[in-house]
Amino acid sequence: MEDVKRAIKTNKVYYCLDCGKCTAVCPVSKVNPRFSPRLTVQNTVLDHEERVFKDENLLWSCLSCRMCSERCPSDVHFDYFTRDLRIIAQRDGAESPCSHSGALQSLMRIMTAPQLSQNRLEWITPDLRVAESGEYLYFVGCLPHYQEFFGYLGLDLLAIARGTIKALNSLGINPVVMAEERCCGHDLLWTGEVESFRRLAEYNIQQIANTGAKQIITACAECYRTLNDDFPRYLGKKDYQVWHLSQFLAEKFSQDGWKPKKRVQAITYHDPCRLGRFSGVFEEPRQLLNAIPGIELKEMPRNRHRSLCCGTVAWNNCNSFSKMIQAERLKEARTTGAELLITACPKCQIHFKCAMLNQGIDDELKIEMEDLAVLVAGAL
Repeated sequence: MEDVKRAIKTNKVYYCLDCGKCTAVCPVSKVNPRFSPRLTVQNTVLDHEERVFKDENLLWSCLSCRMCSERCPSDVHFDYFTRDLRIIAQRDGAESPCSHSGALQSLMRIMTAPQLSQNRLEWITPDLRVAESGEYLYFVGCLPHYQEFFGYLGLDLLAIARGTIKALNSLGINPVVMAEERCCGHDLLWTGEVESFRRLAEYNIQQIANTGAKQIITACAECYRTLNDDFPRYLGKKDYQVWHLSQFLAEKFSQDGWKPKKRVQAITYHDPCRLGRFSGVFEEPRQLLNAIPGIELKEMPRNRHRSLCCGTVAWNNCNSFSKMIQAERLKEARTTGAELLITACPKCQIHFKCAMLNQGIDDELKIEMEDLAVLVAGAL
Protein backbone atom coordinates (compact mmCIF):
# COMPACT_ATOMS: atom_id res chain seq x y z
CA MET A 1 0.00 0.00 0.00
CA GLU A 2 1.48 3.31 -1.09
CA ASP A 3 -0.13 5.19 1.81
CA VAL A 4 1.50 2.85 4.31
CA LYS A 5 4.92 3.23 2.66
CA ARG A 6 4.49 7.00 2.77
CA ALA A 7 3.63 6.86 6.48
CA ILE A 8 6.71 4.70 7.12
CA LYS A 9 9.00 7.14 5.29
CA THR A 10 7.47 10.34 6.68
CA ASN A 11 7.75 9.20 10.29
CA LYS A 12 11.28 7.74 10.02
CA VAL A 13 10.05 4.24 10.78
CA TYR A 14 12.77 2.67 8.62
CA TYR A 15 15.32 3.97 11.13
CA CYS A 16 13.96 1.76 13.91
CA LEU A 17 16.83 -0.15 15.57
CA ASP A 18 14.52 -2.76 17.09
CA CYS A 19 16.01 -1.86 20.49
CA GLY A 20 12.67 -2.06 22.29
CA LYS A 21 13.05 1.18 24.26
CA CYS A 22 9.65 2.33 22.98
CA THR A 23 7.91 -0.73 24.35
CA ALA A 24 9.88 -0.56 27.60
CA VAL A 25 8.52 2.90 28.45
CA CYS A 26 5.06 2.55 26.89
CA PRO A 27 2.38 2.78 29.64
CA VAL A 28 0.02 0.55 27.65
CA SER A 29 2.62 -2.17 27.08
CA LYS A 30 3.19 -2.38 30.83
CA VAL A 31 -0.43 -3.35 31.47
CA ASN A 32 -1.35 -4.98 28.14
CA PRO A 33 1.35 -7.41 26.92
CA ARG A 34 -0.39 -7.76 23.56
CA PHE A 35 0.47 -4.16 22.65
CA SER A 36 3.94 -3.13 21.57
CA PRO A 37 5.06 -0.08 19.56
CA ARG A 38 8.07 -2.08 18.38
CA LEU A 39 5.85 -4.90 17.15
CA THR A 40 3.61 -2.46 15.26
CA VAL A 41 6.67 -1.00 13.54
CA GLN A 42 8.09 -4.42 12.78
CA ASN A 43 4.89 -5.77 11.25
CA THR A 44 4.39 -2.69 9.11
CA VAL A 45 7.96 -2.55 7.80
CA LEU A 46 7.87 -6.27 6.98
CA ASP A 47 4.70 -5.76 4.91
CA HIS A 48 2.48 -7.49 7.48
CA GLU A 49 -0.10 -4.71 7.31
CA GLU A 50 -2.92 -7.20 7.73
CA ARG A 51 -1.77 -7.95 11.26
CA VAL A 52 -1.60 -4.28 12.14
CA PHE A 53 -4.95 -3.24 10.68
CA LYS A 54 -6.88 -6.28 11.88
CA ASP A 55 -5.44 -6.48 15.38
CA GLU A 56 -7.34 -3.96 17.49
CA ASN A 57 -4.59 -4.08 20.12
CA LEU A 58 -1.93 -2.88 17.67
CA LEU A 59 -3.84 -0.13 15.89
CA TRP A 60 -6.14 1.40 18.50
CA SER A 61 -4.49 0.83 21.88
CA CYS A 62 -1.82 3.52 21.48
CA LEU A 63 -2.42 6.58 23.70
CA SER A 64 -0.28 8.77 21.41
CA CYS A 65 1.28 10.08 24.63
CA ARG A 66 4.69 10.45 22.92
CA MET A 67 6.56 8.68 25.70
CA CYS A 68 8.06 6.28 23.12
CA SER A 69 9.11 9.03 20.73
CA GLU A 70 10.83 10.85 23.61
CA ARG A 71 13.01 7.78 24.25
CA CYS A 72 13.60 6.63 20.67
CA PRO A 73 17.33 6.88 19.75
CA SER A 74 16.40 6.93 16.02
CA ASP A 75 13.84 9.72 16.29
CA VAL A 76 11.00 7.52 15.02
CA HIS A 77 7.72 9.43 15.29
CA PHE A 78 5.56 6.57 16.50
CA ASP A 79 2.74 8.87 17.65
CA TYR A 80 2.29 10.39 14.20
CA PHE A 81 2.88 7.03 12.56
CA THR A 82 -0.03 5.56 14.53
CA ARG A 83 -2.21 8.52 13.57
CA ASP A 84 -1.35 8.05 9.88
CA LEU A 85 -2.16 4.34 10.06
CA ARG A 86 -5.53 5.15 11.62
CA ILE A 87 -6.27 7.63 8.82
CA ILE A 88 -5.58 4.86 6.30
CA ALA A 89 -7.73 2.42 8.29
CA GLN A 90 -10.65 4.86 8.46
CA ARG A 91 -10.48 5.44 4.72
CA ASP A 92 -10.71 1.67 4.26
CA GLY A 93 -13.86 1.48 6.38
CA ALA A 94 -12.45 0.67 9.83
CA GLU A 95 -13.94 2.23 12.95
CA SER A 96 -12.24 3.03 16.23
CA PRO A 97 -13.49 1.24 19.38
CA CYS A 98 -15.25 4.31 20.81
CA SER A 99 -16.10 4.61 24.48
CA HIS A 100 -19.44 6.02 25.69
CA SER A 101 -21.16 4.22 22.82
CA GLY A 102 -19.59 6.64 20.35
CA ALA A 103 -21.79 9.53 21.54
CA LEU A 104 -18.93 12.04 21.70
CA GLN A 105 -17.67 11.10 18.23
CA SER A 106 -21.22 11.52 16.91
CA LEU A 107 -21.42 14.96 18.50
CA MET A 108 -18.16 16.00 16.86
CA ARG A 109 -19.38 14.83 13.47
CA ILE A 110 -22.66 16.70 13.95
CA MET A 111 -20.64 19.88 14.57
CA THR A 112 -19.18 19.65 11.06
CA ALA A 113 -22.59 20.64 9.65
CA PRO A 114 -22.26 24.24 8.33
CA GLN A 115 -25.80 25.34 9.25
CA LEU A 116 -25.78 23.92 12.78
CA SER A 117 -27.11 26.38 15.37
CA GLN A 118 -25.89 26.08 18.96
CA ASN A 119 -26.74 27.46 22.38
CA ARG A 120 -23.40 27.38 24.12
CA LEU A 121 -23.08 30.64 26.08
CA GLU A 122 -25.59 30.19 28.88
CA TRP A 123 -22.78 29.49 31.34
CA ILE A 124 -21.47 33.08 31.11
CA THR A 125 -22.60 34.81 34.32
CA PRO A 126 -23.24 38.58 34.62
CA ASP A 127 -19.97 39.17 36.49
CA LEU A 128 -17.91 37.99 33.50
CA ARG A 129 -17.00 40.54 30.81
CA VAL A 130 -16.77 39.25 27.23
CA ALA A 131 -16.84 40.80 23.76
CA GLU A 132 -18.04 39.94 20.26
CA SER A 133 -14.89 41.22 18.55
CA GLY A 134 -11.42 42.28 19.56
CA GLU A 135 -7.75 41.34 19.83
CA TYR A 136 -8.14 38.47 22.30
CA LEU A 137 -10.32 35.40 21.89
CA TYR A 138 -10.98 32.66 24.42
CA PHE A 139 -11.43 29.33 22.64
CA VAL A 140 -13.65 27.43 25.06
CA GLY A 141 -13.57 24.03 23.38
CA CYS A 142 -16.08 21.33 24.24
CA LEU A 143 -16.46 22.24 27.93
CA PRO A 144 -20.20 23.05 27.63
CA HIS A 145 -20.80 19.64 26.05
CA TYR A 146 -18.56 17.80 28.51
CA GLN A 147 -20.48 19.33 31.39
CA GLU A 148 -23.66 17.73 30.06
CA PHE A 149 -21.98 14.38 29.43
CA PHE A 150 -19.96 14.14 32.63
CA GLY A 151 -21.85 16.17 35.15
CA TYR A 152 -22.76 12.89 36.85
CA LEU A 153 -19.12 12.59 37.94
CA GLY A 154 -19.63 15.57 40.24
CA LEU A 155 -17.33 17.82 38.21
CA ASP A 156 -18.00 21.49 37.52
CA LEU A 157 -16.14 21.68 34.22
CA LEU A 158 -17.62 25.05 33.32
CA ALA A 159 -15.79 26.48 36.34
CA ILE A 160 -12.70 26.17 34.11
CA ALA A 161 -14.30 28.45 31.52
CA ARG A 162 -15.50 30.95 34.12
CA GLY A 163 -12.13 30.91 35.83
CA THR A 164 -10.38 31.60 32.53
CA ILE A 165 -12.51 34.65 31.80
CA LYS A 166 -12.15 35.89 35.38
CA ALA A 167 -8.37 35.67 35.09
CA LEU A 168 -8.39 37.52 31.77
CA ASN A 169 -10.77 40.17 33.12
CA SER A 170 -8.30 40.79 35.98
CA LEU A 171 -5.79 41.84 33.32
CA GLY A 172 -8.27 44.25 31.75
CA ILE A 173 -9.02 41.84 28.89
CA ASN A 174 -12.62 41.22 27.80
CA PRO A 175 -12.10 38.22 25.53
CA VAL A 176 -14.21 37.32 22.54
CA VAL A 177 -16.25 34.17 23.14
CA MET A 178 -17.78 32.77 19.95
CA ALA A 179 -21.42 31.74 20.08
CA GLU A 180 -20.94 29.35 17.15
CA GLU A 181 -17.54 27.92 18.01
CA ARG A 182 -17.14 24.23 17.15
CA CYS A 183 -15.00 21.40 18.48
CA CYS A 184 -11.34 21.85 17.49
CA GLY A 185 -11.38 18.37 15.95
CA HIS A 186 -8.49 16.94 17.95
CA ASP A 187 -10.18 13.62 18.66
CA LEU A 188 -11.38 13.06 15.12
CA LEU A 189 -7.89 13.69 13.77
CA TRP A 190 -6.23 11.27 16.19
CA THR A 191 -8.73 8.52 15.40
CA GLY A 192 -8.19 8.95 11.66
CA GLU A 193 -11.19 11.03 10.57
CA VAL A 194 -9.08 13.65 8.89
CA GLU A 195 -11.75 15.06 6.56
CA SER A 196 -14.15 15.73 9.42
CA PHE A 197 -11.27 17.36 11.29
CA ARG A 198 -10.51 19.54 8.28
CA ARG A 199 -14.13 20.74 8.09
CA LEU A 200 -14.10 21.72 11.76
CA ALA A 201 -10.76 23.48 11.37
CA GLU A 202 -11.91 25.47 8.33
CA TYR A 203 -15.11 26.49 10.07
CA ASN A 204 -13.36 27.62 13.26
CA ILE A 205 -10.67 29.54 11.39
CA GLN A 206 -13.36 31.47 9.51
CA GLN A 207 -15.23 32.20 12.74
CA ILE A 208 -12.03 33.44 14.37
CA ALA A 209 -11.27 35.64 11.37
CA ASN A 210 -14.74 37.19 11.62
CA THR A 211 -13.99 38.40 15.16
CA GLY A 212 -10.74 40.09 14.18
CA ALA A 213 -8.89 38.29 17.00
CA LYS A 214 -5.14 37.80 16.71
CA GLN A 215 -4.45 36.26 20.12
CA ILE A 216 -6.19 32.94 20.86
CA ILE A 217 -6.21 31.68 24.46
CA THR A 218 -7.41 28.27 25.56
CA ALA A 219 -7.38 26.38 28.87
CA CYS A 220 -7.47 22.99 27.12
CA ALA A 221 -4.15 21.30 26.33
CA GLU A 222 -5.62 19.53 23.31
CA CYS A 223 -7.23 22.66 21.86
CA TYR A 224 -3.90 24.46 22.29
CA ARG A 225 -1.96 21.77 20.47
CA THR A 226 -4.58 21.50 17.68
CA LEU A 227 -5.01 25.22 16.98
CA ASN A 228 -1.31 25.92 17.25
CA ASP A 229 0.09 22.97 15.29
CA ASP A 230 -2.52 20.96 13.41
CA PHE A 231 -4.62 23.81 11.97
CA PRO A 232 -1.63 25.32 10.13
CA ARG A 233 -0.26 21.88 9.24
CA TYR A 234 -3.44 20.95 7.40
CA LEU A 235 -4.69 24.37 6.26
CA GLY A 236 -1.57 26.50 5.85
CA LYS A 237 -0.14 29.42 7.80
CA LYS A 238 -2.09 30.93 10.68
CA ASP A 239 -2.43 34.69 11.18
CA TYR A 240 -2.98 34.50 14.93
CA GLN A 241 -0.96 33.49 17.97
CA VAL A 242 -2.14 30.64 20.19
CA TRP A 243 -1.57 30.55 23.95
CA HIS A 244 -2.37 28.01 26.59
CA LEU A 245 -3.78 29.92 29.54
CA SER A 246 -0.79 29.00 31.68
CA GLN A 247 1.62 30.57 29.16
CA PHE A 248 -0.45 33.71 28.77
CA LEU A 249 -0.96 34.32 32.49
CA ALA A 250 2.65 33.52 33.39
CA GLU A 251 3.87 36.16 30.95
CA LYS A 252 1.26 38.81 31.78
CA PHE A 253 1.46 38.38 35.54
CA SER A 254 5.26 38.62 35.45
CA GLN A 255 4.96 41.88 33.50
CA ASP A 256 2.12 43.48 35.44
CA GLY A 257 2.92 42.12 38.89
CA TRP A 258 0.59 39.66 40.54
CA LYS A 259 -0.21 39.56 44.21
CA PRO A 260 -2.31 36.44 44.64
CA LYS A 261 -4.18 35.62 47.81
CA LYS A 262 -2.56 33.17 50.20
CA ARG A 263 -3.69 29.56 50.02
CA VAL A 264 -2.04 27.13 52.41
CA GLN A 265 -2.12 23.74 50.74
CA ALA A 266 0.17 20.99 49.48
CA ILE A 267 -0.49 20.29 45.80
CA THR A 268 0.92 18.23 42.96
CA TYR A 269 0.73 18.96 39.23
CA HIS A 270 0.00 16.56 36.36
CA ASP A 271 1.58 17.42 32.98
CA PRO A 272 -0.92 16.72 30.16
CA CYS A 273 0.71 14.96 27.21
CA ARG A 274 -0.41 17.51 24.61
CA LEU A 275 0.77 20.46 26.71
CA GLY A 276 3.96 18.87 27.98
CA ARG A 277 5.72 16.40 25.68
CA PHE A 278 3.96 17.65 22.53
CA SER A 279 4.23 21.40 23.15
CA GLY A 280 7.07 21.82 25.64
CA VAL A 281 4.99 23.79 28.14
CA PHE A 282 6.32 22.61 31.49
CA GLU A 283 7.48 25.59 33.51
CA GLU A 284 4.68 28.14 33.03
CA PRO A 285 2.07 26.18 35.03
CA ARG A 286 4.62 25.66 37.80
CA GLN A 287 5.51 29.35 37.71
CA LEU A 288 1.89 30.22 38.42
CA LEU A 289 1.57 27.62 41.18
CA ASN A 290 4.79 28.68 42.90
CA ALA A 291 3.70 32.33 42.85
CA ILE A 292 0.72 31.65 45.14
CA PRO A 293 1.75 32.19 48.80
CA GLY A 294 1.27 29.15 50.97
CA ILE A 295 1.20 26.67 48.09
CA GLU A 296 3.67 23.83 48.44
CA LEU A 297 4.27 22.10 45.13
CA LYS A 298 5.16 18.44 45.61
CA GLU A 299 6.32 16.89 42.34
CA MET A 300 5.42 13.35 41.39
CA PRO A 301 8.39 11.06 40.58
CA ARG A 302 7.42 11.17 36.91
CA ASN A 303 6.99 14.79 35.92
CA ARG A 304 7.61 17.06 32.94
CA HIS A 305 8.96 14.95 30.03
CA ARG A 306 8.55 11.76 32.06
CA SER A 307 4.95 12.40 33.13
CA LEU A 308 2.59 9.44 32.92
CA CYS A 309 -0.42 9.83 30.60
CA CYS A 310 -3.94 10.02 32.06
CA GLY A 311 -4.68 6.72 30.33
CA THR A 312 -7.19 7.61 27.62
CA VAL A 313 -7.17 9.62 24.39
CA ALA A 314 -9.86 10.79 21.99
CA TRP A 315 -12.62 8.84 23.79
CA ASN A 316 -11.14 5.88 22.00
CA ASN A 317 -9.70 3.36 24.42
CA CYS A 318 -11.27 3.57 27.86
CA ASN A 319 -10.94 0.03 29.24
CA SER A 320 -9.48 -1.95 32.11
CA PHE A 321 -5.96 -1.13 30.90
CA SER A 322 -6.79 2.58 31.03
CA LYS A 323 -8.00 2.20 34.61
CA MET A 324 -4.75 0.49 35.58
CA ILE A 325 -2.71 3.39 34.14
CA GLN A 326 -4.93 5.94 35.87
CA ALA A 327 -4.69 4.11 39.20
CA GLU A 328 -0.90 4.13 38.88
CA ARG A 329 -0.87 7.89 38.27
CA LEU A 330 -3.25 8.57 41.15
CA LYS A 331 -1.02 6.50 43.42
CA GLU A 332 1.92 8.68 42.40
CA ALA A 333 -0.10 11.79 43.24
CA ARG A 334 -1.13 10.48 46.66
CA THR A 335 2.35 9.28 47.63
CA THR A 336 3.67 12.85 47.29
CA GLY A 337 1.59 13.77 50.34
CA ALA A 338 -0.31 16.41 48.35
CA GLU A 339 -3.90 17.22 49.23
CA LEU A 340 -4.84 18.44 45.75
CA LEU A 341 -4.06 17.31 42.20
CA ILE A 342 -3.87 20.17 39.69
CA THR A 343 -4.55 19.53 36.02
CA ALA A 344 -4.28 21.78 32.95
CA CYS A 345 -6.55 19.82 30.61
CA PRO A 346 -10.26 19.11 31.23
CA LYS A 347 -10.01 15.57 29.90
CA CYS A 348 -7.32 14.60 32.39
CA GLN A 349 -9.66 15.65 35.17
CA ILE A 350 -12.57 13.70 33.64
CA HIS A 351 -10.50 10.55 33.24
CA PHE A 352 -9.01 10.66 36.74
CA LYS A 353 -12.38 11.37 38.33
CA CYS A 354 -13.96 8.49 36.41
CA ALA A 355 -11.17 6.21 37.63
CA MET A 356 -11.71 7.31 41.22
CA LEU A 357 -15.38 6.36 40.99
CA ASN A 358 -14.50 2.91 39.66
CA GLN A 359 -15.58 0.25 42.13
CA GLY A 360 -12.26 -1.53 41.86
CA ILE A 361 -10.10 1.39 43.01
CA ASP A 362 -8.87 1.74 46.58
CA ASP A 363 -10.05 4.73 48.58
CA GLU A 364 -6.43 5.52 49.38
CA LEU A 365 -5.89 6.48 45.72
CA LYS A 366 -8.61 9.13 45.72
CA ILE A 367 -7.53 12.76 45.78
CA GLU A 368 -9.22 16.13 45.34
CA MET A 369 -8.69 17.74 41.93
CA GLU A 370 -8.82 21.25 40.55
CA ASP A 371 -8.02 22.77 37.18
CA LEU A 372 -5.20 25.30 37.00
CA ALA A 373 -7.61 27.97 35.70
CA VAL A 374 -9.91 27.50 38.70
CA LEU A 375 -7.00 27.62 41.14
CA VAL A 376 -5.59 30.81 39.65
CA ALA A 377 -9.00 32.50 39.48
CA GLY A 378 -9.56 31.69 43.14
CA ALA A 379 -6.26 33.35 44.04
CA LEU A 380 -7.03 36.66 42.35
